[in-house]
Amino acid sequence: MKARCSLVLPDSKSLSVRQQCKLLEVPRSSLYYKPKGENELNLKLMGIMDRHLTDHPTEGVVSMVYLLTGLGFVVGPKRIRRLFRLMGRETLYRRKNLTRSGLREYIRPYLLRNLEIERPNQVWVTDITYIPMRKGFMYLTAVMDVYSRKILSWGLSNSQDAKWCKEVLEEAITAYGKPEIINSDQGGQYSSGLWINYVERLGIRVSMDGKGRALDNIYIERFWKSIKYDYIYLNPCDDGFELAEGIGKHMVYYNHKIHHTTKKRPEQMYGDTIGVAA
Repeated sequence: MKARCSLVLPDSKSLSVRQQCKLLEVPRSSLYYKPKGENELNLKLMGIMDRHLTDHPTEGVVSMVYLLTGLGFVVGPKRIRRLFRLMGRETLYRRKNLTRSGLREYIRPYLLRNLEIERPNQVWVTDITYIPMRKGFMYLTAVMDVYSRKILSWGLSNSQDAKWCKEVLEEAITAYGKPEIINSDQGGQYSSGLWINYVERLGIRVSMDGKGRALDNIYIERFWKSIKYDYIYLNPCDDGFELAEGIGKHMVYYNHKIHHTTKKRPEQMYGDTIGVAA
């Protein structure tokens, strides 16, 4: 399993970009600059929303306004909508900009409904999730094989970027071959020419969740819930090094533990079936 960490560390101001790249063992081109941070109140609001949406992924802006005002915060739809976008949650509800003519050509139908998934590399899924830190936040993406539930590759970044998502997918393909189908949501990273042209050029069929249908990608949504409750929320990290190290250890643990659905270890199930070393 490979991992790409495209980040600038909060506590590494004394290091040059070149030195940070060397420490992280990533090329200079894949190191993204740290975005402008949010104030403490917004970080607190995003933390509350993230925990709630992990359990209730279909709820939208209005529900969050009711939740937060009920907790005593003075917030409105405009603020929550902006924080939703920052958290990458905008694809969980209907919005106009997914149907603009510039993106329509890259939207693909959902192919997994009633599909019997019976072998590794038949279907992969990918997604991005918001990761809260003690002071700040980052984004985590992963590629999962649906049959075995194995995490094939993952990456951390300070920003949501189609190039970064493509690089994480490339690493999975290099290590494990290519899938027949890859499913994602309709987010801007996956409805871009960069992503679609790369995937379809390899002969991979592209599947996308329906608009406002968070549960179409339920396989990886369950994994996000697992990693957040089992590691992220219990171990708020101070910097990117700590976060990357902790997530890496958790990924290894996840791939080698017995999965509640398959009753087997993802690493074992993937390897036994596809004929590679487990």
